[in-house]
Amino acid sequence: MGSIKLSAIEKWYNEAQVIKGIDLQIQAGEFIIFVGPSGCGKSTLLRMIGGLEETSRGKISINGQEVTDKPPAKRGLSMVFQSYALYPHMSVRENMGFSLKTAGKSKDYIRKKVLDTAKVLRLEDLLDRFPKDLSGGQRQRVAIGRSIVRAPSAFLFDEPLSNLDAALRVEMRLEIAKLHKSLQSTMIYVTHDQTEAMTLADRIVVLDDGKIIQVGTPRQLYKKPSNLFVAQFIGSPKMNIINCNKLTNSFLGNITANKHLEVMPQKLGIRPEHIKVNSKRQSVIKGIIDVIEYLGADSFLFVDCKDLGIITVRVDGSHEFNLGEMINLEFQRENTHFFDCSGARM
Repeated sequence: MGSIKLSAIEKWYNEAQVIKGIDLQIQAGEFIIFVGPSGCGKSTLLRMIGGLEETSRGKISINGQEVTDKPPAKRGLSMVFQSYALYPHMSVRENMGFSLKTAGKSKDYIRKKVLDTAKVLRLEDLLDRFPKDLSGGQRQRVAIGRSIVRAPSAFLFDEPLSNLDAALRVEMRLEIAKLHKSLQSTMIYVTHDQTEAMTLADRIVVLDDGKIIQVGTPRQLYKKPSNLFVAQFIGSPKMNIINCNKLTNSFLGNITANKHLEVMPQKLGIRPEHIKVNSKRQSVIKGIIDVIEYLGADSFLFVDCKDLGIITVRVDGSHEFNLGEMINLEFQRENTHFFDCSGARM
């Protein structure tokens, strides 16, 4: 296992700065996931850790040793990319053992290491097949296996499941979760997929415009986002955000009671599952159901609340609603979030 420390990391391409002074401590054995919008710098940061991108300024340390200027081969890390990059003329066995062969390991050592790894990834029956005879999920397991045999200090995953269909992504997500549990290795994983981030990570690092916006466990980020950006980025569907000046004084006063806010908030946020439908209480918002998305166990109602805009509500899928139906929405006071004029959580 490897601990990794980033100190004031910067990346410049000529006059353009894409990574802007990042500090991050990753503990040995942690599963860290980088998320953020396209172009935020998450893949660039991962490649800098792996040595595939030069670090313009700052320091990278692995297990207490500075590696900022060391090439990838000297960092003791292993990367798994979107593309499987398997040698088509080699069998699964040969692909997995190739790095050990080039390192001069004995045939007996390679044979044992490949077999042990194949058992972990359930590849024993596929060792003599060639990549063209494998499914996408099997190829990705081989690519991961090729990394495992090297016994790296940490694994770096750059959107490894993005080329797979939905069913295979679920299968491989479970495989990676079990792999982390069995190996107890440090893993850093880049993804744009909310479900992967929330289900796999010990901690999530939210990036935007080359900077870390918030770091925390999935639960911390979901329940206590530090600002509007994180509030709307984490969670699917995203948090409802409403301008407080659009709410009546009585409604806002009821929601903010006991919140001990020093100033009045600019924005109110509430997640779709924290809204009660058809409440008979007075402190409610009325709206007309504009769209219904039925997903089986759940349904999402997109409710047109006039000046407040469209509010998304998550309801039990067993309850039937009709398009055009007028409903009352009651916000759970304990699950509301407030943001100031800068977007910071209050």
